[in-house]
Amino acid sequence: MTTSSPTPDTGAELLPIATPARTRAALRTLIRPDRGLALTGLGILVAATAVGLLVQPLLGRIVDIVADGRPAGDLTLPVVLLVAVAVVQGLTTTLGLTRIARLGETVLARLRERFVERALNLPADRLERAGAGDLTARVTGDVARVAEAVRSALPEMARSVLAIVLTLGALALLDVRFLLAALLAVPVQLLTARWYVRRALTLYADQRVANGAQQQQLLETIGGAVTVRGHRLEEQHTERSAGRSRKAVDLTMRSVNLVLGFYGRLHIAEYIGLAAVLIAGFWLVRDGAVSIGTATAAALYFHSLFGPVNAALVLLDDAQSAAAGLARLVGVTDLAEQPEPEAGKPTTGKPEAGKPEVGKAAPASVPRQRIASSEAAVTVHAVSHAYGPGRPVLHEVSLTLEPGEHVALVGTSGAGKSTLARIVAGVQQPTSGTVTSPGGEGSAPAGAGVHAPLDWAEALPDGLATVVGEGGHRLDPARAQQLALARLVLADPALAVLDEATAEAGSAGARVLERSAEAALDGRTALVVAHRLTQAVAADRVVVLEAGRVVESGPHDELRDADGPYAALWRAWSGSRTTAPHP
Repeated sequence: MTTSSPTPDTGAELLPIATPARTRAALRTLIRPDRGLALTGLGILVAATAVGLLVQPLLGRIVDIVADGRPAGDLTLPVVLLVAVAVVQGLTTTLGLTRIARLGETVLARLRERFVERALNLPADRLERAGAGDLTARVTGDVARVAEAVRSALPEMARSVLAIVLTLGALALLDVRFLLAALLAVPVQLLTARWYVRRALTLYADQRVANGAQQQQLLETIGGAVTVRGHRLEEQHTERSAGRSRKAVDLTMRSVNLVLGFYGRLHIAEYIGLAAVLIAGFWLVRDGAVSIGTATAAALYFHSLFGPVNAALVLLDDAQSAAAGLARLVGVTDLAEQPEPEAGKPTTGKPEAGKPEVGKAAPASVPRQRIASSEAAVTVHAVSHAYGPGRPVLHEVSLTLEPGEHVALVGTSGAGKSTLARIVAGVQQPTSGTVTSPGGEGSAPAGAGVHAPLDWAEALPDGLATVVGEGGHRLDPARAQQLALARLVLADPALAVLDEATAEAGSAGARVLERSAEAALDGRTALVVAHRLTQAVAADRVVVLEAGRVVESGPHDELRDADGPYAALWRAWSGSRTTAPHP
């Protein structure tokens, strides 16, 4: 089960956060394939801890030998045994911690793989509602905190818990009254742990949300710097960034104060327990119930608990922070696993003969072939969409694309062209309405007759093996589009959806891309979001969107002469050119 809620200062609907029960279940699922490794590592650590518990009785034995005035030779055996215990404990501890660390890294890798896989499959509209900052914070901060806990906290926690349990057992073997004295510290420790956990989980979760909101604000401000300056909104955005930063800092300081109070309470518990064990030892030695060496061993046992108990309780800090991060990661994976809408609910059908390609694009030119069929390739029925309450983008849009037909979507900025294209492609689910695509057979062979200028690819540093894009060789917009169209040809879908395929190229580059796009779309049903109206000229049909509604539909020549919205767009576009383009 997951929960999601809007951030109070932005209204963004954050990605879900898994409940504690769901997080624990997901963790068990991640560990299940490596149960053998977990049990082996735990068993070795138990043995290492048990061997280490021989140190205190051996030291007590040395105290008794000295107290009784025995010969120095009697110290040889306990000293040799102490050395042997140190060697054996060191080797077994190393082996056990290595296996636990391997388990942690394996689980962490599995978690990362699932998170990335599911995050890439999230609906685009869901990510837009949440904002990039929320997902970025989970990919970076939350994964880092879980990784840190796995690498350091998990092995140390396992060893500390084992040391506590076995040491308390050893105290009982010396004399149960030593154990009862040591347990006087437990109520204070439990109350401390409860006090901390009740505050920490909520605090760390709020801190993660605040960090996400802070990153979102920075992304919006930096990404839209030109617009911010153009509208003179620098002061407003600076104040928003400062406000979210102040909130993040305030939560961080609250967490620091929480940790300081946590440590202070732990020290009180240590003093209570050690004083009780020493007093018990004094009375038992005076009554002759135990030797001085046994009392010394008991005191050393309790003193040895300082490290494991403090480590286990202190690790609650890392555990709570990691648990908050893990819940946010599991929330994303669960969101991606949610089932498709049931029958009767808004759905987006996908073609059987090939998944639609959405992108910006380019390769070359060959005569287009129309596919004759009585069955429509795509049917859009009464599709409406909104990115949030009061933000409608599409209103009851209905549209039919025949097999092999090329349809150009045109309209002013904000008319809903890209939204409709994403819905037709199946990338985004509509708020209401349906999109069905029964698919089609008989598309032209991929790349038939293509003769695009792709020679530049051979001239790259490593030829066609060159890594391009982020972290690799940077391509200019026109070449990036050509690469996208080449991928479309290789994928060979029956239906292709192109969004602003030539918008980022210059005039000369746009003409090359238009010819390339026409060739890549040959024999396919195509929906093209046309930024340049030359693409509309080449289309079989032009559909004009205005404020999320279809206001005109027909061939270019017919709409151009009809003196309607398209004619106005054509005159405005043609008037901005030094020479009007020819069909």
